[in-house]
Amino acid sequence: MTRPGNWQATHIYYAANPQPLLLNCVRPLIAGLEADGLLANWFFINYWLEGPHVRLRLRPASAEADEEVRRRADEAIDAFLAERPALYQVDSGFLNEFYNQLFDIEFSAHERGRYTDDEGRMNLRPNNSRARMDYEPEYGKYGGPAGIELAEWHFRHSSELVLDAFATKNLHLRTVLLGTSAQLMMVMSACFIPGDPEVGDYLDSYYQFWHQAFPGTDFIGSTEYDRRFAEVSPGLGRWYTRIRQAVSGEGGERLPAFLAGWAEHCTELRERAHALAAAGDLTFRSWDGERDEHVTDPVEALVRLLSPYMHMTNNRLHVTIQDEAYLSHVLSRTLRETLAVPAGGRG
Repeated sequence: MTRPGNWQATHIYYAANPQPLLLNCVRPLIAGLEADGLLANWFFINYWLEGPHVRLRLRPASAEADEEVRRRADEAIDAFLAERPALYQVDSGFLNEFYNQLFDIEFSAHERGRYTDDEGRMNLRPNNSRARMDYEPEYGKYGGPAGIELAEWHFRHSSELVLDAFATKNLHLRTVLLGTSAQLMMVMSACFIPGDPEVGDYLDSYYQFWHQAFPGTDFIGSTEYDRRFAEVSPGLGRWYTRIRQAVSGEGGERLPAFLAGWAEHCTELRERAHALAAAGDLTFRSWDGERDEHVTDPVEALVRLLSPYMHMTNNRLHVTIQDEAYLSHVLSRTLRETLAVPAGGRG
C-alpha cells in the first residue's frame, strides 16, 4: 500500500463566523481532493491564538501528492478570502483579559512570550490571510502516537459530521446550535460511560473544570445557568433517556439518522480506545505537565479521552467555552434532579 504523505497545516485567519469558509471553501476543496484520490485524511479546528482562525489539516494520499494538495488548498483559500473577506477586525486590547485567561490554561509563561508584544498583548496576524504551519500533534493529551492516530481518525468523522450539520441544520440560530451540541454531548457521554450516575458526575466535573479555569471572573457562572434550568431540563431529560436506551440497546425507538450515525461512530471510537488501553498503548502527560502517565485501565482512559474529544466537536460547531460549560452544568443537574440519578457514581 502507498504510504500517506506528511500532514499539512494551514491556519486561515478569518475574523468572522467560520461557517461560510467551511461550507464554501473547505468542503468543496476536500470533495475535489478525495474525488481525485489525493487525500488520505483531514480535519479542522477553530482557534483564537494570534487572531480567530481555522486550522485546516490535510494529509495527502502519498508523498507524490504533497505539492498538488498544497497548491489546490492555497488556491481555494486565496480565492475565498478575496471573494468573501471577513470585515470584522479583532482588537486584542478589548479581548486581552479573556486571552490572558486562555494563555494561562494552555501555555506556560515562557511559551506566552512567543505570542505577545512588549505590553503583554497578543500579537495578531493579518485578517483574511493564511499561513503554512507545522503540524504539532498533542501526544500528551491523546495518549501518545497510538492515541494520536486514533484521534486523527475520529477528528475526520467529527469534522465531516459538523460540515453536514452546517449544511442541513439552522445552526445560525442559537437554540438550534445549543440543542445540537447537547445531543452530541449526551450521545458521546452515554457511549463512553456506562452508568447514569457516572455520566452525571463526569458532566459536573467537566463544568467544574471550566468554572475553575476562569477564577475571579463571571465568565463561567452557575447562577444564571440555574435560572434557565427549568426551561430546558424536561426536554434534555427526555432526550437523554431516549439516547441511553438506544445506545444500550434497551429501547425500541431509533434515534434520528444524524444522532444514530454519531452513536455508531462513538461506539466504535470507544472500542478502539478501550483496546489501546488494554494493550498498554496509551501514555498521557500529567495535568501539571511534569510526567508521563501510562494508563492501562480502559475506564480511566475513556474518561481522560472523552473530555478533549467532546470539547473539540463543540469547537468545530463554534460553540463557545461558556456555552459548553452551561450545557454540561444543566445536563448534569438534569440527570440528578429530573431523572433522580444520585451523585457519587464513581465513588
